Amino acid sequence: MDNFIYNPPKDPFLDILYHDDFIMVVNKPSGLLSVPGRLECHYDSVISRIRTLHRDCAAVHRLDMDTSGLMVVALNKEATSNLCRQFEAKTVLKLYYALVEGLIDERGDVTLPIRCDLERRPLQIVDFEQGKPSHTIYRRVDNFSINEQIVCTKNCSLVELTPITGRSHQLRVHLNEISHPILGDRFYGKTNTDKASRLCLHAFSLEFSHPHTCERLEFKSFPDFLCR
Repeated sequence: MDNFIYNPPKDPFLDILYHDDFIMVVNKPSGLLSVPGRLECHYDSVISRIRTLHRDCAAVHRLDMDTSGLMVVALNKEATSNLCRQFEAKTVLKLYYALVEGLIDERGDVTLPIRCDLERRPLQIVDFEQGKPSHTIYRRVDNFSINEQIVCTKNCSLVELTPITGRSHQLRVHLNEISHPILGDRFYGKTNTDKASRLCLHAFSLEFSHPHTCERLEFKSFPDFLCR
């Protein structure tokens, strides 16, 4: 973690799935920050790139730098206010795919409370006294093929993840705590970082109401660690 060098992917500059006067939906690659970091060398991000096109854009949710997948970005104040209310009301539906170590149960719930590890930021830990309530639902997906250019193990399961709460690193912590760390997780799955060239966690489905028209929109994006 101390030796980390930020080197985000440059091509494509933005993978845009949808764009109008109110929102932009992008497919974020693994390795790119969602929002600018504190240091100048960590400025490059989804938001900083969109600001080259829309100065007033705002992040209404985030993905971990190592996580890939769908993000919706507000392009004006009306969209920002509306989308923030949707996230707070939990009417935004999000689904993730993850490749995890070992054979996981067919389905399950994880409700372990999480808080920041103050001595090892940005890591999170389970704490039954001071942790915030956290809830993840998972379902094993049995028919899949891995991209062997990214993943070099057969001893893994594909899971569909529904985060009921949205704690930082929630999915990564919960899966690690039930002994099925996500492949390629440099923070929590340190025993399997040699089994994948990236964190195998991807936000593949995002559903919300358009902040201006109220039309229900759904977007899907396929992860690069799987073969179609």
